[in-house]
Amino acid sequence: MMSKLHIYSYDGVVPTVESDEYVEITNLGTAPVNLQGWRLIDADEGYPEFLFPSYVLEPGKSIRVYTNEIHPEYGGFSFGYGKAIWNNTDPDVAVLYDSQGNEVSRRSY
Repeated sequence: MMSKLHIYSYDGVVPTVESDEYVEITNLGTAPVNLQGWRLIDADEGYPEFLFPSYVLEPGKSIRVYTNEIHPEYGGFSFGYGKAIWNNTDPDVAVLYDSQGNEVSRRSY
C-alpha cells in the first residue's frame, strides 16, 4: 500500500464551471500502487466522488483528476461534473481513500 501521497489542488480559470480545476496525486512511495477502487472526494461539499479504475501509479509519478476535462497526458481522469467541485468560498478538503476505505491522504485549502 502507498504510505506517502501528496495531493495538490488547482483552482481552475474557466469561468463559472471551472472544468479545468484539478487535484493532483503523486506517489511519493518507493513501490507502484494500483489505484483500482480508490476514491477521491470533497469531504466538505458532498459532491460526487471519483472512483478510480485499474491504474498503476508508479513511484515519483503524478496523475490529475479534473472536474470536467480529459487530459490523457495526466492520466485521463475526470469527475465529469458540470459545476465547480472545489469551491472558492469555504475551505475544501480533498480526501483520498484506498480500496479498503482507509484514508491515505487529506488536503485542506
